[in-house]
Amino acid sequence: MGAIVQAKSSAHANSPAAVEVIDDEGSVITLKRPAERLISLAPSLTEIIYAAGAGNRLVGVVEFSDYPAAAIQLPIVGRHDLLDLETILSLAPDLIIAWQTGNPRASITRLRELGITVYVAEPKDLGTIADHLDNVGVLTGTSPVAAAASDAFRRALRTLNESYARRTPVATFYQVWDQPLISAGGNELINDIITLCGGRNVFADISMVAPKVSVEAVLARNPDVIVASGMHEERPEWLDRWRNWPSLTAVANGSLYFIPPDLLQRHTPRALLGARQLCEFIDSARTAP
Repeated sequence: MGAIVQAKSSAHANSPAAVEVIDDEGSVITLKRPAERLISLAPSLTEIIYAAGAGNRLVGVVEFSDYPAAAIQLPIVGRHDLLDLETILSLAPDLIIAWQTGNPRASITRLRELGITVYVAEPKDLGTIADHLDNVGVLTGTSPVAAAASDAFRRALRTLNESYARRTPVATFYQVWDQPLISAGGNELINDIITLCGGRNVFADISMVAPKVSVEAVLARNPDVIVASGMHEERPEWLDRWRNWPSLTAVANGSLYFIPPDLLQRHTPRALLGARQLCEFIDSARTAP
C-alpha cells in the first residue's frame, strides 16, 4: 500500500496543496492542506509519526507511547482500547492516526461522525511499516524526512532478506507471555520476521494474532529455538522454566533467547533492530551441534 498524492489547484499560489493517501481500510483520506495537529491512537503509530518527521505536530497520544522520549510529555487521550473522546475533541486535531485492530471501532466511527479525519493503519508485515512512513509524510508535509526513513528501512530489509533467505529453516517458538502461555500466530508481524530470518514459526498454522497455546503443544512441536519477550527490558525468569524439559531441542542446545518486546511487538522502524537480533539467534540455533 503506497501513498497516493494529488496536488490540487489553490486560489493562492503559496497555499499548501491538498493531499490524498489510501489507508489500510481502502479509504481515500483527503486533507485540504498537510495536517498540523495530530493524535496517535497506538504507541507504534506514535513512533512512526516521529520517524516520519512529524513528531512536532503531535498534540495527543495514548498510554504507553514512551518512544521517543519526547512522546512522554504529550497529553494522554486514554488507552488504545479505551479512548477518551472528550479529551480528543478538546485537542482539536485535524488528523487522527488510528489502529485498525487495536482501537474500538465504535470510537473511530464516532470521531468521523464528528468531522475528524481518521487515517486507519494496520501494518501486518515489515514492508507496510515503510508504507506508513511514506503516507504520514504525505499527510503532514514531511515527505523528505519520511522518504529518507522509508528508503533506509527498505534497504536494510532487503539486506536481511538476502542474508537469510536461503538458509536451512529452523523451528522457532516465540513466547509472548507465560501465564497464560501466548505465542505468535501466522498472521502477525513476528511470524513475518521469523520467516525473514529463515525460521519456521511452529504456530504459523494458527491464524490468530496471539494464540494461547499449551506446554504440551510446544513440546509436541519441539522447537529448535525459543525466543521470549516479556513486559520490560529484562530477560523474564519464565524463559528459563523450559529447562524443566531437557529433551526439548531448544533446551538441549542452549537456544533460549530474549529480545525486548518493543523491538518486535511494536510495528515500527525499530522492528528491524529486533529482526537483526532474532536472525542472529536463529542462525546460532541453526549451527548448534
